[in-house]
Amino acid sequence: MTTSRRFLITGVSSGFGRALAQQALQAGHRVIGTVRSETARHDFEALAPGKAFARLLDVTDADAIDALVRHIETDIGAIDVLVNNAGYGHEGVLEESSLADLRQQFEVNVFGPAALIKAVLPHMRARRRGHILNITSMGGFITMPGIAWYCGSKFALEGISEVLAKEVDGFGIHVTAVAPGSFRTDWAGRSMVRSPRAIEDYDA
Repeated sequence: MTTSRRFLITGVSSGFGRALAQQALQAGHRVIGTVRSETARHDFEALAPGKAFARLLDVTDADAIDALVRHIETDIGAIDVLVNNAGYGHEGVLEESSLADLRQQFEVNVFGPAALIKAVLPHMRARRRGHILNITSMGGFITMPGIAWYCGSKFALEGISEVLAKEVDGFGIHVTAVAPGSFRTDWAGRSMVRSPRAIEDYDA
């Protein structure tokens, strides 16, 4: 018999976040999923009324993250599993890509997950149990031309995950970094930001 757990999964509107949430719900767990619009909120909660809870969240808003975790812990229940899934890709030759784009890439792909981890850790540590899953990428292990900002963010999340696993090893908290390869998600579609091409030397 499966023990029911509470999952907090960021970015459940599509892609891996949606697939993971659906699998967790089908297995009898409860899922609090973060979304970016009211339409997405209603759509997610309709998947499993009473078991699927959607909350609006911008993962770059650290204060909102702290408030959300307090709300869940107080009003819904203990967070057993955190899945840091929300993120996006940036495509662009480094020389043509702005530092503002780099900062935003890290805000969403690195600082957001870090803020969520810091928000849930005190609760998990007090209970001496929990599981944190960070969705990284094969781009956190290998590099390809044209996605320097993205690879940099995923290398950073891989490193943070490895250190965190060692730090919480004695607290009954598990840390898993999941590094997917190529899948048919919206990563290269609506989840991709592209810098405009301008320098002919890179055309090839």
